[in-house]
Amino acid sequence: MEKKSKILIFAGTTEGRELAEFLSGREFPVEVSVATEYGETLLSPGPFLKIHQGRMEEAEMEAFFREEEIRTVVDATHPYAVVVSENIRQACEHTETEYIRLLREESSDTADCIFVEDTAGAVEYLKQTEGNVLLTTGSKELKAFTALPDFEKRLYARVLSTPEVAAMAASLGFVGKHLICMQGPFSRELNTAMLRQFEAAYLVTKDSGKVGGFEEKLLSAREAGAKVILIGRPKEPGTEGRSFSEVKKLLMERYSIPARRTIYLIGIGMGNPENRTLEAERAIRQADVLIGAGRMLQETDSYGKPKFASYRPEEIRSYVYAHPEYERVAILLSGDVGFYSGAKRLYEAFAGETIEVSSGISSVVYFLGKLHMAWEDVCLMSVHGRQQNLIGAVRRNRKVFALVGEKDGIAKICDRLLSYGMDQIKLYVGERLSYPEERITEGTAESLKDREFDALSVVLLVNEEPEKLTTHGLSDEMFLRAKVPMTKQGIRSISLSKLSLQEDSLCWDVGAGTGSVSIEMARQCLKGAVWAIEKKEEAVELLEENRRKFALDNLTIVPGLAPEALRDLPAPTHVFIGGSSGNLLSIMRTALEKNPAVRFVINAIALETVAEALEALKVLPVTDSDIVTAMIGEAKEIGRYHMMMGQNPVYVISCTGKGETDD
Repeated sequence: MEKKSKILIFAGTTEGRELAEFLSGREFPVEVSVATEYGETLLSPGPFLKIHQGRMEEAEMEAFFREEEIRTVVDATHPYAVVVSENIRQACEHTETEYIRLLREESSDTADCIFVEDTAGAVEYLKQTEGNVLLTTGSKELKAFTALPDFEKRLYARVLSTPEVAAMAASLGFVGKHLICMQGPFSRELNTAMLRQFEAAYLVTKDSGKVGGFEEKLLSAREAGAKVILIGRPKEPGTEGRSFSEVKKLLMERYSIPARRTIYLIGIGMGNPENRTLEAERAIRQADVLIGAGRMLQETDSYGKPKFASYRPEEIRSYVYAHPEYERVAILLSGDVGFYSGAKRLYEAFAGETIEVSSGISSVVYFLGKLHMAWEDVCLMSVHGRQQNLIGAVRRNRKVFALVGEKDGIAKICDRLLSYGMDQIKLYVGERLSYPEERITEGTAESLKDREFDALSVVLLVNEEPEKLTTHGLSDEMFLRAKVPMTKQGIRSISLSKLSLQEDSLCWDVGAGTGSVSIEMARQCLKGAVWAIEKKEEAVELLEENRRKFALDNLTIVPGLAPEALRDLPAPTHVFIGGSSGNLLSIMRTALEKNPAVRFVINAIALETVAEALEALKVLPVTDSDIVTAMIGEAKEIGRYHMMMGQNPVYVISCTGKGETDD
């Protein structure tokens, strides 16, 4: 027995056909009514899609609703088919069938259009003008336009490509190049080409809505210099219409139709639409909804798509799941999806969903191309809302590219370069890349520090003499010392080896003194950070001088006594203790509270400190303990001889937290 449909769609528009195909594609039985044979050819019947061709009066509709046991009628007829819509509404009322009016969104950008009430009004207006006219109102209105003098020469009619329509138009006098038979909707480019080909001064149209290609007509007319004569959309009294997406959502929720969602992550380049890839352009055109930060959505009005402005993955996820009717979700991302992009977090937010990725032109690729430079040897960074060791990267690399996200971002970079004596660095600043007002500025920190640049700019820093450090081992003479204690090179090398630092380690140097260990740690942890804690004012001043000398932007000096000075610091991965002032146990406890798996290295000369360290190894949750006694002698020239000068024996004690917490 054939399964009866619950839904009937009067599908006189693209939206109606799309709704029918959506429901049948989900194996939900749907019946579709179309008025003409041509309308029937636009749909493919199947097990879940039944097509009824032919016009029906109200009484016929009522009989059909009862016979097919229709529960819901979706009126997706053309906005200008007022009589048909009224018949459908009356038939639903008499048969107590639910009536849903699917209305196209009206276009709002019509300020420069010439408004007329109806077709007759358009004809009367054109009688007072000169110039060619492109008619896009459909074949039913052609007869009225024959009242225009010289219509055979002035008018170019675009109608459907069926034999019946072509014959009817020809019988009215529209022949040859004045008759264009095509199926729409049409792109902006095609509309523009037609207007220019026919040298049209006017384009006559109805407001067919965004889906019907009305936006494209407006844009193409402006581009071609033609005026738009707009026949006003008839009002439908007593009708509360819904958009396509609203109707789709309603039916999905009511009949528990599951969504088959695809998330498109689209890199749109710097912003200018001309820089988008064809793949990205196609994905945007085919999307049901566009999502992205406000700046990403600025250039998408012409697509006529629903939009949601957000860059937060959690917000985007909540919105998408609250709107199951949007099955092709396009999320627009600046530049490329792989370079400091929100795509990384979106992969996590939509784990389990089908995700398609369209790569875009990254700012680094575009900018280096403009500079005629390769980017294969560039260190890539971002200081846009991130804390990164830009100065350290410039020290080590010949070329560093960075995204900047503050109005005074370039000025801050210049100030930091100058404070470290790096005035030899060359800077290239790019603003408004890809736009007509694009600007690229070249200079040094000194010449650019007082200039104003766009907040969302990029910068390339070129250092012709980068450092080539491979390991620790600075000589003692390289440090400014005065009378402040310093961990000597030999002990420093052993201690740093015991620390087992990584490039992104977060380190405390407690009792930093001159900062020799802090300096070495900061140079090794280029992607990490070091906090040097020191209680003596003289030592703090020396620390600052050494920090500037070695240009270490990832080294922070913390004046004060540990453990109190440690309370507000980030959790460390590594702690070096060169001076504890008798507070070794509490210092280690503080570090373990912040990171139960922290790595410790302690230098002890006094036996009391050694005893305190041994006690700490017993009472604290640490493992992998190791104790090395180092007695280092260095040669000193005395006349013709080299005499070995002994240093105090130093105990190098290391251990690692067990990773245990109070929980």
